[in-house]
Amino acid sequence: MDTGNQQCAGPRPGQIGIAKPHARFPLLPMNFRDKLIPWEDLPRWRAAVRARRATLVATNGCFDLLHVGHVTYLEAARNLGDALLVGLTRDLHVQALKGPGRPVNPEQDRAAVLAALACVDGVCIFPDLNALGFLAAAEPDIYAKGGDYTLDTLNQEERRFIESRGGRIVILPGVPSASTSAILARMGAKP
Repeated sequence: MDTGNQQCAGPRPGQIGIAKPHARFPLLPMNFRDKLIPWEDLPRWRAAVRARRATLVATNGCFDLLHVGHVTYLEAARNLGDALLVGLTRDLHVQALKGPGRPVNPEQDRAAVLAALACVDGVCIFPDLNALGFLAAAEPDIYAKGGDYTLDTLNQEERRFIESRGGRIVILPGVPSASTSAILARMGAKP
């Protein structure tokens, strides 16, 4: 099918790119696997985004059981710029942050579910407990965090890094009572 605009086609297999806004081109196919970015390919992916002069928004987290709070937050983050990159916390570190029994879903599954969202342009599982290395590799123009953070409670190394590069930090409001821990508690599982 000819859309009349060949630039809409998106990256070919093996190319690095960012997802196109599907709301404008709803008949274009989307393969979420193309949005999974191996850690070692992140600098090249970032260079491709920069070459397009796109404003990159980055965020990070566990995203264990995806819920309305997550998708509302991710959509709002994406609307701050031209592309949204999600840094995903590794399983080992989720357990260190959240406790035994977490994550519920393994990192590859969590990454795939995030990548399937239209508002997410890329997902990268990062190797460290905090996001400083991820942010250094991603070099976002905007760093978005959820409403459970303030500038004072944000990891201060991450804050200094973003601010030293002239980037913006945006704290987005949360959705009341939407949390993975609350879902697990309602299910009778240990959050």
